[in-house]
Amino acid sequence: MISISGLIGQIFAIALALLLAPVLSGWVGQCRAWFQNRTAPPLLQPYYMLHKLFHKDVVLAHGASSLFRSAPFVVFGCMVLACAIIPALSTDLPLAPAADALALVGVFGLARVFISLAAMDVGTSFGTLGGRREMLVGFLAEPALLMVIFTLAMIAQSTSVTTIVETLAHREFLVFPSLAFAGIAFTMVSLAENARVPVDNPATHLELTMIHEAMILEYSGRHLALIEWAASLKLYAYSCLGLALFFPWGIAEGERFSGLLLAIPMLVLKLAIGGFLLAGIETINAKLRIFRAPEFLGTAFMLAVLGLLVRLMLEGSA
Repeated sequence: MISISGLIGQIFAIALALLLAPVLSGWVGQCRAWFQNRTAPPLLQPYYMLHKLFHKDVVLAHGASSLFRSAPFVVFGCMVLACAIIPALSTDLPLAPAADALALVGVFGLARVFISLAAMDVGTSFGTLGGRREMLVGFLAEPALLMVIFTLAMIAQSTSVTTIVETLAHREFLVFPSLAFAGIAFTMVSLAENARVPVDNPATHLELTMIHEAMILEYSGRHLALIEWAASLKLYAYSCLGLALFFPWGIAEGERFSGLLLAIPMLVLKLAIGGFLLAGIETINAKLRIFRAPEFLGTAFMLAVLGLLVRLMLEGSA
């Protein structure tokens, strides 16, 4: 039975994700501007953009079906669900039993399918191009992400994200080669899944190089606002997932509200460091040609498989 404190804690975790996700995107944009010696935009710039879009009228493409209209809501809902089940603050929230890593991959995949189909629904050339490229990236990224999950599942003997976090948090601090390989592979997959350099460039305006941006060219108003907010939530979800799996310290193990309040500063600190490193990675790398993306994600898959083999053959039951 769900307790009142657990329900309040779960609602608080979801609200925190909705509030922090745009801030994280703004922080990454600021750090990238500083690295490039440019004037940085305000930290709350994503909030200003969302406010502007929510107050604009929706202009629908001629012949757009109900799929095109419903896709932003489905994608936004999937990202909220992903943020809700990832144990970013506590491992004892009501949705913790649903935090299965394989199901989480399915949630991300469902959002990808809807936004790709919606991009191809209106029949524009750039939307179709972006949808096909997005499915290509997802087709290559998901196997690597699954291999990373299997490597971590071998340690915890479970695919539950909550169990993996609790197992790693209570182990003595040791650097396992399998975790190092899995961590590098997860970082590469996260860059691809979140349309980041070197796979994609979220700030580009060149149609032929777009992946994510090409899919949303026909959206406007509140629909575009939901998609942009969902993109920030996806970055937040992948960041929290990586921090929970590879740096699980500082996560509360109870549902008490006081424990959640103590976990917030640690989460904000880890997100700030992660956003700073992400901006650094984007600054020192150039965007790859779309035909080089399979090589990039193939490398991530091989590193993940190597981590799994190291875990099975060398580390054993350590």
